[in-house]
Amino acid sequence: MLKYLIEKEFKAIMRNKFLPKLILVFPVMMMLLMPWAANLDIKDIKVAVVDNDRSQLSTGLVNKINSSTYFIVERYAKSYNDAKTMVQNGEVDIILEIPENYEKDQVREKNAKVNISVNAVNGTRGAMGGAYLSNIISEFFSGRNVSGQTALINVATQTRYNPTMDYKKFMVPALMTMLLTLLCGFLPALNIVSEKEAGTIEQINVTPIPKFTFIFSKLIPYWIIGFIVLTIVILLAKIIYGVSPVGSLATFYLLASVFVLVVSGLGLVISNYSNTMQQAMFVMFFFMLIMIMMAGLFTPVDSMPEWAQLIAGINPMRYFIEIMRMLYLKGSGLSDLTRQITALALFAAAFNLWAIISYRKKN
Repeated sequence: MLKYLIEKEFKAIMRNKFLPKLILVFPVMMMLLMPWAANLDIKDIKVAVVDNDRSQLSTGLVNKINSSTYFIVERYAKSYNDAKTMVQNGEVDIILEIPENYEKDQVREKNAKVNISVNAVNGTRGAMGGAYLSNIISEFFSGRNVSGQTALINVATQTRYNPTMDYKKFMVPALMTMLLTLLCGFLPALNIVSEKEAGTIEQINVTPIPKFTFIFSKLIPYWIIGFIVLTIVILLAKIIYGVSPVGSLATFYLLASVFVLVVSGLGLVISNYSNTMQQAMFVMFFFMLIMIMMAGLFTPVDSMPEWAQLIAGINPMRYFIEIMRMLYLKGSGLSDLTRQITALALFAAAFNLWAIISYRKKN
């Protein structure tokens, strides 16, 4: 009986002229565009310099900033007011004002300060640009002592797991999670509702098929689709970005199959409670939006307020993003992922049991 139900699901998918194309084209377009567009690296920040000192030290500082890949010294302003006008006109993003006698104060008192003014219309660009500029200024003086000679102590920074600080290596695993969530969550959510609207669900309801078998037949096709999509994005990530999992590929597929059961079960629960396609789409979109925003995809969970961290704690997408990044960047094994695996297993059991119980089969 289960074999014929699964065959029916695949035939229904293949009869749809649009759905198979979407399943193949959507992950390809996401992997081609999103890693470049969803990039939090801030570069080419335009700086206006107000150099009131015009000394060797101030010139060296400006050259240090201009040599960075993050900044472009766009203008030299005569005064702070002139630079402020440039910010208001959108010509520059940051003003660096160097006071008079800056070199003398730095040599004598070692506490000379510069003024950094940031255009905060784009909050992220402004905050990160100001932080980058402060780090460059600190680095410029870290290798100098009072007399301008080389310091006796050098500080070396070692970046683990992503030494080149390539943001795509951090973003690609999270995008894979989002793709699985969207495809394997939305499609089951629309499945049962579409049968309700077409009236074919009534033919299933009058048969002696158990609810467990019916729900299981709905899960297996999307479990297979999830594996196909995952294989496509793994190949694209390797070919285009040179990103491949450091950890075991078998562990990767095993945990991905659990996550697909989680989001497919959630989609079936929503489908059971929905009467129309529009209702299912809006409810699923509501949950998807919260899951994506609270999963640590763009904002680290540890940086969220306590109430947001509590919501993230019941977000299955958050745990799978952690798994993906740990497998891709750190090469973690099953023993390192106990907490995430336990959470996903509980979510999978809860959502699929709920889907079986909430399916109202009327004879």
